[in-house]
Amino acid sequence: TSILLMVVSIIGIYQIRISGSPIEDMPKNAEFFEDIRFFEAEFDGIMPVEIVVDTKRPKGVLRPATLKKIDELDEVIQGIPELSKPVSIVNLVKYSKQAFYNGIPKYYQLPTTQENNFIMDVARKSSGNGNLLKNFVDSTGQTARITTYMRDVNTERMEAIEKRLEENINTIFPAERYTVYLTGSALLFLKGTKYLVTNLVMSLALAIALIAVFMAYLFRSFKMIVISLIPNLLPLVITAGVMGFVGVPIKPSTILVFSIAFGISVDDTIHFLAKYRQELVANQWRINKSVYAALKETGVSMFYTSIVLFFGFSVFIISSFGGTVALGALVSATLMFAMLANLILLPSLLLSLERNIANKEVLKKPQIDILPKEEINLKDEKE
Repeated sequence: TSILLMVVSIIGIYQIRISGSPIEDMPKNAEFFEDIRFFEAEFDGIMPVEIVVDTKRPKGVLRPATLKKIDELDEVIQGIPELSKPVSIVNLVKYSKQAFYNGIPKYYQLPTTQENNFIMDVARKSSGNGNLLKNFVDSTGQTARITTYMRDVNTERMEAIEKRLEENINTIFPAERYTVYLTGSALLFLKGTKYLVTNLVMSLALAIALIAVFMAYLFRSFKMIVISLIPNLLPLVITAGVMGFVGVPIKPSTILVFSIAFGISVDDTIHFLAKYRQELVANQWRINKSVYAALKETGVSMFYTSIVLFFGFSVFIISSFGGTVALGALVSATLMFAMLANLILLPSLLLSLERNIANKEVLKKPQIDILPKEEINLKDEKE
């Protein structure tokens, strides 16, 4: 049964997506959510995307060649449906030229080389005390800023937009003359999601390694290491498979499920195996008897602990925040899977491999004195 569950869960894992958006989990019937949607519709986006162009020379932004390249990038941005019309120094320069020619629409364009100097003077004067120009160019004229806004899209689409922008930036701006940075809350959310996934894998790998070291120290048996890890990893695999089948993506609000559930599950496993090792010493390495004794001693506490935690995390399901609902449901389900694995699968594995997993030579000289010799002798006399 466990193998079948593992296979089915792995199939589900291949269907899982890493996705999410900053407002995806917000309550859809809330007034502020309607306000967000209104601004998104009216302004073509809600999440700022900033592009910084470093010309590597003072006043390099004001050169006609640089302005033309920024204008080319503006056209690329306008060609992406999820991005709003960009705002940059180019807009100010075009407006200044149009104003110089009495507001005639056909002059809304970049100045020629001959017009550049006096149009720039118009741009400086039209910006009043200079604050408007400072919004687009730094004080040295070396760095320019392009601002656009992104619609509420998932991280998969964000990544595609970022890739398209980077490809066009590399084509328009030669690397030897320009350095261009992409930033903004939209891209920070994307990178933050990626880092969370990477750190999840690293933290789980580290936790597994530490548990393996602890079990090796306790039992000096490779098979015991494997047996101790299976009941902890199987619930995580099942939960990930369920997420894949149901369509729940891995995102910042659901990624904590695995760390929380793994930590609680490991606690139960170590509790059981520590008691099992204690019973092995007390029962002269009779594995069958030791397993039943350990299960009798720790099973009830593991059951009640899991039930309390199950209902504790289930409270999150009534939340109006989507991420909290998903977290509560997934952690609760994982804890149930972990409890069944520790109460049924783990003892079964110990009993089925009893000839190979106990190293008597090591257990005669335990690394940790769990049970005093007087208590062992007293127990033997009672038997």
